[in-house]
Amino acid sequence: MLKGRHLIDPMDFTVEEFDEIFKLADEIIENPEAFSEVCRGKLLATLFYEPSTRTRFSFEAAMLRLGGKVIGFSEPNSSSTAKGESIADTIRTVGCYTDIAVMRHPKEGAPKVASIYSPIPVINAGDGGHQHPTQTLTDLLTIRSLRGNLSNLTIGLCGDLKFGRTVHSLIKAMSRYENNKFILISPKELKAPDYIIKEVLEKNHIPYKEVEKIEDAVGELDILYMTRVQRERFFNEEDYIRLKDSFILNGEKMKQAKKDMMVLHPLPRVNEIAYEVDKDERAFYFTQAKYGMYVRMALIAKLLGVR
Repeated sequence: MLKGRHLIDPMDFTVEEFDEIFKLADEIIENPEAFSEVCRGKLLATLFYEPSTRTRFSFEAAMLRLGGKVIGFSEPNSSSTAKGESIADTIRTVGCYTDIAVMRHPKEGAPKVASIYSPIPVINAGDGGHQHPTQTLTDLLTIRSLRGNLSNLTIGLCGDLKFGRTVHSLIKAMSRYENNKFILISPKELKAPDYIIKEVLEKNHIPYKEVEKIEDAVGELDILYMTRVQRERFFNEEDYIRLKDSFILNGEKMKQAKKDMMVLHPLPRVNEIAYEVDKDERAFYFTQAKYGMYVRMALIAKLLGVR
């Protein structure tokens, strides 16, 4: 049972529990009307200390489509955080009014702290450059729905692998399925952190290689997961400007890819995927965004125990 649980890290749930969420998401996709009242009388708190479009909107849309309601803030200066209130006190207060909370925060570990003090389930909607487990649920549901499986895949991850929390979470999750291998495509300055390489891939004997160009890997891939080079994660503006255009997927590079390769992206896109790629039948990033709402509907329903 997932009722009352927190989701802070993708490893908080077992593969079987992921499947439980995906099966419910499948039911919701098949017959959304059947779920339009299951959260009537329930309130979701959105605690967003950092900007967001897709994640915040998809959580709000998910709760509203389940018949529940939403309260919260989309930037910290509109909350008592501006007065110096701690995360522990914020979540204890919010827990007096609502049934479930979703938090995005620029500091790694902030949602974990909230979960320790919270009387209600807490969902991590992204903490700094650390984890983004509901984006991972979105990614897995998209791959599972469109390819039919989550095993025996070669997955390329491209762009900012150092600070990209979606990348870290996806590697951790996909490493638990059989016979997957990873190709890490990034500039040296933005390589995947040691804890991902050593503690996730090498420790579990999962095959991987690192390359510096999309062209060096695209022909081998079943999944190409693109990410933007995130300006907000850089301490040095010159480094950002120098690297941001390094890894751009265009029509020419797509010609080298398999006919059934899937292109995914957690969005927002800046210029790392050329608009010409949008017309390619292998581009699934907007489909992926829609699956994000369905998987969050399933997650909310499971954590509240409404079914």
